[in-house]
Amino acid sequence: MSDYQTENLYDERVIDIARVAKVVKGGRRFSFRVVMVIGDNAGSVGMGIGKANAVPDAIRKASERARKDMRKMNLSGTSISHEVLGKQSGAKVFLRPAGPGTGVIAGGGVRAVLEAAGVHDILTKSLGSNNILNVVRATFNALDQLKQPKEQAAYRGKPVDQVKPWWEREKTHG
Repeated sequence: MSDYQTENLYDERVIDIARVAKVVKGGRRFSFRVVMVIGDNAGSVGMGIGKANAVPDAIRKASERARKDMRKMNLSGTSISHEVLGKQSGAKVFLRPAGPGTGVIAGGGVRAVLEAAGVHDILTKSLGSNNILNVVRATFNALDQLKQPKEQAAYRGKPVDQVKPWWEREKTHG
């Protein structure tokens, strides 16, 4: 497979493009900052930030960094296995599992991260600061906290059936 074909396997999403300034002796130097998320729609997702004097260069840098940052998330079917709260600076993101057919109830950067990761059914709430960079990082922090139902059951000292989301419990008994 060529590099071009492997590149197209990933879901690339530009979350934010911002013009930033550096103050120097002669005035301000402007450049662009791009925040990008890349995922394989199967549980792996990464975030990258790129800065350059032109937007296409910043997008390319962000894409390269996002590929290097790819990490596997513990998903439970099309949702997550338990509630989590991710924090980054002043931003907090609350993720709650949802039953099949609910969809991704999220906005902005949180939606981009979750869809790129392959989550199809989830409820979210963004609390505190709405700084896009911190919200995306808080979402990643929340996803990193996810555990498999077996791990969570062992931690709580309960049977696995009591820890699984309700829609998965019904499948095993029904």
